Amino acid sequence: MTDSFGFALEEQAGACDALGSPFTARLLRVLGQVWPRGTMLAQQVAAWPGDLGPRAASVPLRIAGGLHALVLAGRVPDLAALYPPDAGRDLAAPLVRALLAEDAFLCDWVKTAPQTNEVGRSAVLLAAAAEVTRRYGLPLVLSELGASAGLNLWFDRYALQVPEGVIGASASLVRLCPDWRGGVVPPVTRITVAARRGVDLHPLDPTRDGARLMAFVWADQADRLARLQAALGVGQSAVVDAGDAADWLEARLSQPRPGAVHLVYHTIAHQYFPAIAQDRIAVAMALAGERATPDAPLVWLGMEADGADNGAAVTLRLWPGDLRITLGRAGFHGQWLEWRGAGG
Repeated sequence: MTDSFGFALEEQAGACDALGSPFTARLLRVLGQVWPRGTMLAQQVAAWPGDLGPRAASVPLRIAGGLHALVLAGRVPDLAALYPPDAGRDLAAPLVRALLAEDAFLCDWVKTAPQTNEVGRSAVLLAAAAEVTRRYGLPLVLSELGASAGLNLWFDRYALQVPEGVIGASASLVRLCPDWRGGVVPPVTRITVAARRGVDLHPLDPTRDGARLMAFVWADQADRLARLQAALGVGQSAVVDAGDAADWLEARLSQPRPGAVHLVYHTIAHQYFPAIAQDRIAVAMALAGERATPDAPLVWLGMEADGADNGAAVTLRLWPGDLRITLGRAGFHGQWLEWRGAGG
C-alpha cells in the first residue's frame, strides 16, 4: 500500500468517526491492515493521480461504497453478516475474501466519484432559497452542478423544520430537522420554483440507480438511509443532463431568465471538478453576473468544504452588484446548521 493511500484511509476514517459513522471508520482502518497488494484494485489505487483523500478524489469512500453495494446485493454474505444493524468485530477475513472475489467489480465501481445525492443537504438549500426569496420576491430557476440523481433539485418538495415553523412542503415525507446553532434562522416564506435542471458527468436515475445511491450512504446511519428512501419516492425524476459542468453552465447562462432568480448551486461537488472546470465556472458566472438585472438576478450558492474542521461553508454570490455573503456553516450531511443569514 502506498503511503498516500494509507493516509487517505486514516483521514477518511477520522472524518467518519467525527460524522457519526464508527462502523465505516472501523471498516476503513481494517482495510488498511489487510489490503491485498496483488489485486487489480490495489494496482489501480497505486496508480491514482493526485490526492486520494476526502477533500479530493475520496478513493476510500469509493471503495467503501462498492463494498456496501456488494452487501446490499447479497453477493458477499459472510461480510454482510458483519454489517449493521448487527455489526460484528471480525471484519478482516471476510473483507479480504470480498476484495479478492469481487476485484473486477470494485475496479469498475471506483471509476466514478461517490454519489450519495445526500438529501440532508436540502436543509441548506431550503434555508438559502428562503433567504433569496425574501430578498428578491421572485420565483426561482434552479441549475444544479453535480446533481447526481437530481434528488436535491426537488428541495422545495421537502420539509425543513426551523424554530419558527416549516419551510418547504409541510406534509412531505422527507422531513429535515437539523440542529440549529446560533440565534439566526432563515425566514419562513413560500418558495416557488419555476424550472429546474441539473448536470452530472454520470447522472443517475432514481428508479434505476436507487441501489447505487443507497450504497454510498454509510451502513450504520439508519436515519440517512431512511431519508434517502423517502426522497426516492417523492415523485418524478428531475432532468439531469450528462455532461461537463462548465460546458453545461456556459450554455445555460446564455439564456435570459426575465422575472425569475437564476439560482446556480452545488453541494459538496465543486471539489470533484477539474481545476480548469472550476475556473471556467467562475468566469462564466462573473460574465453572466454583469448581464444580471433587478428583474433577472443571478445567485451562486455553494455548500463546500473549505479546509476548516467544522463542516462546510455556505456561501452566496449575488448579481447585480456582485455581493458576497457567508450564510454560515453546515454539517456535511446537513445534520446541523450554524446560520448567519443574508440580512434584509
